[in-house]
Amino acid sequence: TTARAYLGGCGTQTAGLGFGGGPSTGLGNTEEYDGTSWSEQNDLNTVRQGPSGCGTQTAGLAFGGYHAPPGASNATEEYDGSSWTTTGNLNTAAYQFAGAGSQTAGLAFGGQTPTKRQTEEYNGTAWTTVPATLNTGVSGQSGAGTQDSAVSMLGTSGGNTTQSEQYNGTGWSISANANQARRGAGAGGTVPAALVFGGYVTGEAANTEEFTGETAVVTASTLTTS
Repeated sequence: TTARAYLGGCGTQTAGLGFGGGPSTGLGNTEEYDGTSWSEQNDLNTVRQGPSGCGTQTAGLAFGGYHAPPGASNATEEYDGSSWTTTGNLNTAAYQFAGAGSQTAGLAFGGQTPTKRQTEEYNGTAWTTVPATLNTGVSGQSGAGTQDSAVSMLGTSGGNTTQSEQYNGTGWSISANANQARRGAGAGGTVPAALVFGGYVTGEAANTEEFTGETAVVTASTLTTS
């Protein structure tokens, strides 16, 4: 209903949730998708662009993002299918980062933070910074999976990268590289059945790749619109 960029999302193909987004001052708009059309819902309490998200349409989680001023946000909110409730903040404000998991077991990693390597786990109430950090600092990456089985894919680290890393609930390990280096791509799925699509190379990309945990394969189909 509201055109925008850099929004967060979660849910499934027939029960999706989109929230936040740009322009740079940030938006709070929230919309639900029923498999056919989008409908406007109650706004986020904290307007922002570039939040990360995880969970479902009736139990969603939005965290981090950017709003001007003052900049990076640590705000976290839970969605119950109707409205948003503010909950425990991220320990480190972040944007252009990735998330995975559920409303009661979320994961946030990488992004525009001091190190670009930080990992935090959410327990339904509060975030905890875990000792495990990404091996390579990266922002604009894509994420998928659960709190104890996640994947960080692509992004930028001094330039667009093909690198992927897997998280097992304890630490990160380098995994299979993707075929197309890019940042800002969409993603979904689980480990080892994740999907990453679109994004930015030197222009908009249409590439779609499947992540199996061992290899990343370019699929036969590409997005209709880059």
